[in-house]
Parts: sequence; C-alpha cells; structure tokens
Amino acid sequence: MSIMKAPENTPVWTDESRCKACDLCVSVCPAGVLAMRYDAKSVLGAMITVVHPESCIGCNECELACPDFAIFVADKKEYKFAKLTDQAKERQQKIAENNYMMLGA
Repeated sequence: MSIMKAPENTPVWTDESRCKACDLCVSVCPAGVLAMRYDAKSVLGAMITVVHPESCIGCNECELACPDFAIFVADKKEYKFAKLTDQAKERQQKIAENNYMMLGA
C-alpha cells in the first residue's frame, strides 16, 4: 500500500468512498473539526465532512479511530496545526450533543 499524499495546505481530509458513517472519528475529535452531514445516498443517511479544518490540532485521533481508513491527517512536518481553543472545545461539545451532526443542519 502506498502512502497517500496530502492535498496541499489541508490538515485533514476524507475518502468518502471508504466511509460507512459510523461517526467514530467525529466522537473522538477534541476540536470540533469533523461532523456528519445528511446524505441520502449513504446507507446510514449521513456522511463525514470536515467542517472546520482551520481548527485541526493534528492529534490524529480521528485517523486512528476510523475502522475503514477513510480519514487522513497531514504530517506535522508538512502542516502547521492550530492550538486547541475553548471555542473549538465548545463546538465539539455542541456537535456531540447534536448526535454528531453538523450544527445548523
């Protein structure tokens, strides 16, 4: 298996063709970077989306939690990640309270 090259200037990205919408990655993201969006074409009616890439702290928790290898985090040598802020923590809490769905969706 070859190593996937990161899209330029992107901290976290997904391969929707591999995602089964289990929302494990969203549940472990401490910064509210990820959420599920409604998707009628998906088996479970939802799909992962990166909603706040600028808040990614590069912790790799999402990538490690994904059972389907559908989410990727840039290498710390290639991307300067954000610091975890109170605003990001609050957003994550609201996403969790919204059953991991996008806020305002």
